[in-house]
Amino acid sequence: MRRFTKLASVAVPFDRPNIDTDQVIPARYLQKPRDGTLGQYLFHDLRFGPDGAPDPTFVLNQPAFRDAAVLVAAQNFGCGSSRENAVWALQDYGFQAAIAPSFGDIFRNNSLKNGLLPVVLPENVVSGLLGYLREEPGAMVAIDLEAERVTLPDGTMHRFEIDPFARHCLLNGVDELAFTLSQIGEIEAFERRYGRENF
Repeated sequence: MRRFTKLASVAVPFDRPNIDTDQVIPARYLQKPRDGTLGQYLFHDLRFGPDGAPDPTFVLNQPAFRDAAVLVAAQNFGCGSSRENAVWALQDYGFQAAIAPSFGDIFRNNSLKNGLLPVVLPENVVSGLLGYLREEPGAMVAIDLEAERVTLPDGTMHRFEIDPFARHCLLNGVDELAFTLSQIGEIEAFERRYGRENF
């Protein structure tokens, strides 16, 4: 898993509430292999028209947002089914973090386990940020995971909270399995001690 410490990036305003994982990546693309190309299916039915042509009004098709690594979303982003593919599609497209007033619980957990940072900020802060990003395309947002702080384009700073174990894994670029394997010496010592004391 890729380390996440600090990020400064153009942020994309995506202010539709209750975006579910089927809108993030439609079910017909779930059988595609995880080979780094799932980003082409991200928001597919919103990004493209019935003829397959890009919808010029969709935010990701606008030049100012093409290199963004931060998605700013409305409430309840990532609700719906438990598919990890939604997180993978966001990452393959280039996103490293998402900011919203709330996330679907399973999507949030999948994000943390796969290295996508979900940042929860108050609804009024996110609403103001969405408005700013619409008015100022290409504006930057900075995220400091170590300090648990977001700096908005106007210079204001906001704290966020994240589970300490998830924060440790993100800062060090390790998933749960890699973390467990890093503790193998202590696990084996415990098993030997437990065996001596109980058998």
